[in-house]
Amino acid sequence: MAVLNKNMEKYKIYHLSHTDLDGYGCQMVTNHFFKNVEFLNSNYGKEINERINQIIQSIASSEIQNNLILITDLNLTIEQARDLDGRAKTNQKDVKILLLDHHKSGQDCANEFDWYYLDHTRCATKIAYDFFSSIMSENLQLSKLVDVINAVDIWLDDKPEFELGKVCLGLISGAKEINRIMFNKENSEYMFNILQEIQPYFIKQNPHIALDEAVHTIKKAFFTLKKDDTLSNLVSTCNVAMLTKNRDKMTINYGEFKGILTYNIGNVSIIGNDFLKANPDFDFFMDITSRKTVSLRANGKIDVSKMAARIGNGGGHPNASGGLLNGFKDSFIYDNVRKQVMDIILSKGVHNAK
Repeated sequence: MAVLNKNMEKYKIYHLSHTDLDGYGCQMVTNHFFKNVEFLNSNYGKEINERINQIIQSIASSEIQNNLILITDLNLTIEQARDLDGRAKTNQKDVKILLLDHHKSGQDCANEFDWYYLDHTRCATKIAYDFFSSIMSENLQLSKLVDVINAVDIWLDDKPEFELGKVCLGLISGAKEINRIMFNKENSEYMFNILQEIQPYFIKQNPHIALDEAVHTIKKAFFTLKKDDTLSNLVSTCNVAMLTKNRDKMTINYGEFKGILTYNIGNVSIIGNDFLKANPDFDFFMDITSRKTVSLRANGKIDVSKMAARIGNGGGHPNASGGLLNGFKDSFIYDNVRKQVMDIILSKGVHNAK
């Protein structure tokens, strides 16, 4: 860690963090102090492995020589830590690792690796802030956010920030409007915006009540671009814009028909139909979930009930149907999801799929 103290700014940082308030709080801290950062998030389990693989592949394909893998609010298993350490040491580029965490279950890793910093008396956001601010400089406004997150994450219910932290905790856990698997960068921007916009409420009278009442307003403000509307419609407009921007790499084919594939997007009826209206050259909209369920929407050019029956033993209406893709295995990388779905379509004898 001493080497990092002197040379942090020359590194490209890959910051992997948890998907809760503390996890995004850590990234808010990093985003404040550093510019050349790529943010990724993960839950526990095999997603950590996929994200680490994603980072290693990004480092390999990049021309940048000095890289830092920063992991916060996630404790690795000893096997994961050893694998990561080995891959960093054998990499042809300069790859440093820094893990800042507070879960006691990571003690074995902390005992073995000097890059694994563990302190169960502070949340990961506070560990990150204390570490980086000691290198850079203190920031009063950011430190207030850190104290709020710390109070709720390690459950300091006697602290004045605790009730405010509970509201923040619920706000972040309920901010599912942007899918982080398909739109990682946009999701990070949304989370940072929320964490920025909540801070003025910290100085209000009864701040936890004031913030609780403002949750809907904070969300709507992010999605409102030209005119006001319901939050549902604003979110759909945002998602359609992101899908349209990325439509080429998200296109799938079913015979001569062209569609777009989404993953766990939610609100399929509204977003699917809005996308097809905005993109009339597309024939169908398909969403698959981590539970293997598939939802299909169409605009009259293809009978998706027949499509659902063929690929997912399902059915429904010509323009709205669903089924179950039994051969699908959940993944946390969109390109892997798309490849699986295309392979399933091909396996059903739809030979024109590309």
